Amino acid sequence: MKTLNDFNFRGKKALIRVDFNVPLDENFNVTDANRIEAAQPTIAKILADGGSAILMSHLGRPKGKEDQYSLRHIVSKTSEVLGVPVQFATDCCGEVAQNAAANLKPGEVLLLENLRFYSEEEAGDVDFSKELAILGDIYVNDAFGTAHRAHASTTIIAQFFPNNKCFGLLLAKEIDSLNRVLNHSVKPVTAVLGGSKVSSKITVIENILDKVDHMIIGGGMTFTFIKALGGQVGNSICENDKLDLALALLHKAKEKNVQVHLPVDAVAADAFKNDAHTQIVDVREIPDGWQGLDAGPRSLENFKSVIMNSKTILWNGPLGVFEMENFAKGTLTLGEYIAESTANGAFSLVGGGDSVAAVKQFGLEGRMSYVSTGGGAMLEMLEGRTLPGIQAILD
Repeated sequence: MKTLNDFNFRGKKALIRVDFNVPLDENFNVTDANRIEAAQPTIAKILADGGSAILMSHLGRPKGKEDQYSLRHIVSKTSEVLGVPVQFATDCCGEVAQNAAANLKPGEVLLLENLRFYSEEEAGDVDFSKELAILGDIYVNDAFGTAHRAHASTTIIAQFFPNNKCFGLLLAKEIDSLNRVLNHSVKPVTAVLGGSKVSSKITVIENILDKVDHMIIGGGMTFTFIKALGGQVGNSICENDKLDLALALLHKAKEKNVQVHLPVDAVAADAFKNDAHTQIVDVREIPDGWQGLDAGPRSLENFKSVIMNSKTILWNGPLGVFEMENFAKGTLTLGEYIAESTANGAFSLVGGGDSVAAVKQFGLEGRMSYVSTGGGAMLEMLEGRTLPGIQAILD
């Protein structure tokens, strides 16, 4: 696996695929620079070697060239994070990009315009990939968030750099962290899987049953399992067409000696809103007209002992509707347990959009071993799939 540290970039132009798909407010200010910050070590190493950096990214889902999705809006924030002035090319290919790249000197950084202004990017067009490739000497993929897409800049482009391609520091760390959980974990291993639907996590559950000792199930998908086991779930979210599947997954877990821990109580509400009336009920006896929106206190106590005795923890998905303050306690408390277990020597990996959002919201990010930057990409790796953006570097 070739990484950044296998190359010296002195006098070289590094063409780097970054994931700068960051949120902007109505005045086009970056509201969360985490993705830019995550790429900083890779760019810093290249500049320190005496190389220059050409950055490629997408932003949003533009339909053609739309100014609201122009990467020019993030130039000043990128300069601030990197600590060097960032030049901007008003196109990502063609004469404008070629001239800007040709004039780039060692120690300088160039940001190209939004790749998705061209439909060829998502189509994985070979000619478009070649136009991008001529801009640099060494191709670096540091965009885990898009590694599961066979797009021009994430996958197809790599073929034009047969001996000069590598993983950036961020992408290498993502791969190492997931490998550590999936293939080189210290037991006992616990997976915490939350979120609203069993259907979105079926393949993940099936793939990791051979690798974990405990599985904590929370969030909305709890109620599909509870109903399958004969419980009353009231108006809670439930996939009635997945009841047999839920039972089959529980059976498979038992066969593999994986202990599945479901909530035993829930914070139920009479409406899906923060100021609804609430009561704590047995998770198998949620009254009609009420819905479970968070894990209850007895459930959290049960989960605590599992987490505290774990040496490797994977967390993907919240335990409740953490976006509403009155139903955030389960997710927050679980995060505190994982942070404490991490402080005691466990390795914790947090991934998936909602889990990452929760960890950031509760200020727990720095207390986890690793917080992944890719939602869909991480899910696909957990499902056992080979990501095209990763395979393209390995080939």
